[in-house]
Amino acid sequence: MNVEVHSYSGHTYAQRPGSFLWEGVEHKVKEVVREWREPGKKHFLVTTEEKRSFELVFDEGKDEWRLMEELSK
Repeated sequence: MNVEVHSYSGHTYAQRPGSFLWEGVEHKVKEVVREWREPGKKHFLVTTEEKRSFELVFDEGKDEWRLMEELSK
């Protein structure tokens, strides 16, 4: 599902997610636990301040963020 992400962009765009809007609620990223790349995509496993874990993906070709799944509640 598409999600609105506010990210830090330093030397590259969408370098690190800082917060995201999902189901009408803004979730602040406390930690990027893991990040990895696939062709044309950046994946981020994050935990929020509410101690919830999500996988966020930035699709470089489509210039859009997606929430792949919530990993725990």
